[in-house]
Amino acid sequence: MSLKKSLILITLVLLVDQVSKIYIKTHFIYEHSVEVFSWFKIYFIENSGAAWGTKLSDFLPISESAGKLILTIFRLFAIVGIGYWLHDTIKKKASRTLILSVSLIFAGALGNILDSIFYGVLFNDSYNQVATLFSDEPYGSLFYGRVVDMLYFPMVDTTWPDWVPYFGGNRFRFFEPVFNIADTAISTGVGILLVFNKKAFAKQDA
Repeated sequence: MSLKKSLILITLVLLVDQVSKIYIKTHFIYEHSVEVFSWFKIYFIENSGAAWGTKLSDFLPISESAGKLILTIFRLFAIVGIGYWLHDTIKKKASRTLILSVSLIFAGALGNILDSIFYGVLFNDSYNQVATLFSDEPYGSLFYGRVVDMLYFPMVDTTWPDWVPYFGGNRFRFFEPVFNIADTAISTGVGILLVFNKKAFAKQDA
């Protein structure tokens, strides 16, 4: 896979990711949802932390704002590392499978880092209102943006039977996490590496 094709793929993923996020931000109020199918909803939430809303302040004795800044800076270093990995795999003419997967991971990571860095100064809040792009009253500052999520697949939404120990009577929902196009690209890239590991690293092994 050539550098040109990799860049085209990255650009397409970024375009779809950012267009979908901007559309959701400028058309949905926070936690508003639209049912597409019984098992699929467009559900707007924002994530100021890592995966599934996890925050560093939940584990470390630091403020939430400090944890957010550290996480954003870490993501910047990570995207540089992934970018170097991608450049190196293309330069060494690695397998198409490896370049494809790293390109998807890079595109997804870059898509989410754009939210974290810039969205805080581009949009106002989405609580009880539809946000405005290039708002005069942004909700945050540079490096303190929140990642927009909207893809929700509650394929199973039921209640545990009362006879089930501990969980009985509680609600059970699968699949619970809400994610975005960038997350999908990252998961797809990682999935390709896991499933087609031997094919991805075939040339290096040889």
